[in-house]
Amino acid sequence: QVRSECPLGQLLAREAALGREIRALDSDMQTLLYENYNKFISATDTIRKMKVDFRRMEAEMADLAANMAAISTSSARVSAALQDRHRRGAQLAGVQALLRKLQSLVEVPGRLRRWAAPGGEPARALRCYARARTVLRHYRHLPSFCAIEDESHAIMADLAQRLRTQLRCDPLDPKELSECVAMLLELEAPAAELCEEFLSRAGARLEAELATLEAELPPADPPGAAAAATPPASDILDFVDRGSSAFVGNLCVLAGSYRTLFVGRAGRVDRYLRALQTFFLGCLGDVRQALAAPRPLGKEGPGLPDLLATLASSVLGQLKAVLAYVQLFTARDVAFASLPYFKGEFCAAAVREGLVVAFVRWLCRTARGFAEGPAERGAPAAPPALLLLLARLCLDYEASTIRYLLTLTDEQFPPQDSGPAVPPGPALCAEARGAAQRLLDHYVQAQGAAVAQMLRKSVETRDWLGTVEPRNVRAVMKRVVEDITAIDLQVGQLFEEGVRRAQSSDSSRRAFSVYSSSRAPGRYAPSYTPSAPMDTHLLSNIQKLFSERIDIFSPVEFNKVSVLTGIIKISLKTLLECVRLRTLGRFGLQQVQVDGHYLQLYLWRFAADERVVQGLLDEVAASAAHRCLDPVPMEHSVVELICERG
Repeated sequence: QVRSECPLGQLLAREAALGREIRALDSDMQTLLYENYNKFISATDTIRKMKVDFRRMEAEMADLAANMAAISTSSARVSAALQDRHRRGAQLAGVQALLRKLQSLVEVPGRLRRWAAPGGEPARALRCYARARTVLRHYRHLPSFCAIEDESHAIMADLAQRLRTQLRCDPLDPKELSECVAMLLELEAPAAELCEEFLSRAGARLEAELATLEAELPPADPPGAAAAATPPASDILDFVDRGSSAFVGNLCVLAGSYRTLFVGRAGRVDRYLRALQTFFLGCLGDVRQALAAPRPLGKEGPGLPDLLATLASSVLGQLKAVLAYVQLFTARDVAFASLPYFKGEFCAAAVREGLVVAFVRWLCRTARGFAEGPAERGAPAAPPALLLLLARLCLDYEASTIRYLLTLTDEQFPPQDSGPAVPPGPALCAEARGAAQRLLDHYVQAQGAAVAQMLRKSVETRDWLGTVEPRNVRAVMKRVVEDITAIDLQVGQLFEEGVRRAQSSDSSRRAFSVYSSSRAPGRYAPSYTPSAPMDTHLLSNIQKLFSERIDIFSPVEFNKVSVLTGIIKISLKTLLECVRLRTLGRFGLQQVQVDGHYLQLYLWRFAADERVVQGLLDEVAASAAHRCLDPVPMEHSVVELICERG
């Protein structure tokens, strides 16, 4: 159309314009090509330089890894070399501390003899004797401690005799009288006798002072006689001043001392409570020392039942002794023991609620604190055996001890019907059971975490892609079985067996279902073909839909089977999560297969339901197969042979 309609000149002009546009476009394309080529050359140079730098960095990282491995090896070697020395040093430090305590106990009679002598410091002697008395009585069955206690008791008996002589014969001012009676009370003298002696001496002194004041009064005028001259005002003021400062002042001091020493001793229930708390903490310290003490070869230390019996009997005996000591104030010959206030407020509120109930609640809180309270920085955590022992102690308190203590208290200190309401026994039993439950749950978590830590380290530190074909069960699996067996023996000392679900006839011979290709090849063969990775995942999810849900951190029951089941669930769940994060080769998958079958052979007997162990191990197997690059399982007969040989 252009050729037919346009003349020749216009066509030539059009041709020239198209030529210019083509040359301009060609120039732009060449410019763009050169710019991109320069950028490409620059990028190529940068990549080449980065490759060189990365090679150097890889070499440096390899050297760093080798150095870190050498440092770790050296550190482990040094730690292993110093471990025995550290243990020996800790043992010697404990022996030194024990020797210091024994030395201080051996020196008690000499100190008492020096301070309790006439002209000495009897108050200091009393403080020294009070600190050593509990320990000496606790270990009285040992001949050496018995001799020290007898000698100390003889010295303090002599001091008590001299104090009684001083109280009866020597003229004492109110302050000296109060101090003398207080020291006799500390020496466990009968409170009723001391109360009567105190009132007698105080009354005699007040009567003497009153007679002295009466003697200073002018004689009365006989009837019909002339009135005598009135004494000057200064004499009257002086007489009133002497009467108020001497007689009235001493009367106030004696009344306050009487209330503090006898009537007000009901307020000292807090002191008895603190003494019980200190005694319980001391018993706990003895238990921890017995649990941590090294055992000589061929000699076993006290078992957990013996430690529990010693702890429970010591605490109960001390509490009964305190109640018997407080009961001295309810004697019939003590005047204030028959007062309504004493029968109501003292017996119900002070003794039952303020002493017995408060101590039981404090004991439960203290025991629970080992499971809930954060440990101080640098302080060692409570040993698992102590958690188990305290859980059993709280459970025994809930079962019988609390009811016995409340019944004993009501018999010795019968409250009035109109007395204040006291917490019922079921509330205390619930607190004790709650503390026992928390301690047992924490024991399961602590022991499960210890076993799980071994499994986690064994998975994270192994090269699962480059591992060799398995010929043995890994040592960590044997250690896990040994630790679970030791825990089973430990828990069995304090708790009953519990109820197990009926076991299948071939429990000890079962293997992972995901590995049982020889038994069910048509069912699980697709799990090991690389072309069907989604089938494995889908099959695992379908199996979970029809299996019972496993609650890992559910509360445990008070029996051995439940405790062991909780520990096994935590351990195997940790193994499952660690395997999910690793990439495995063929031999790595087979090693997991061997280890899992070994665990199945030995762990099912500890659990309440073998299906829990089987289900978790099946999940481990499925995860390992899903994470494997070349999922080819080992023949089941070979797996059984390796596990039986291991």
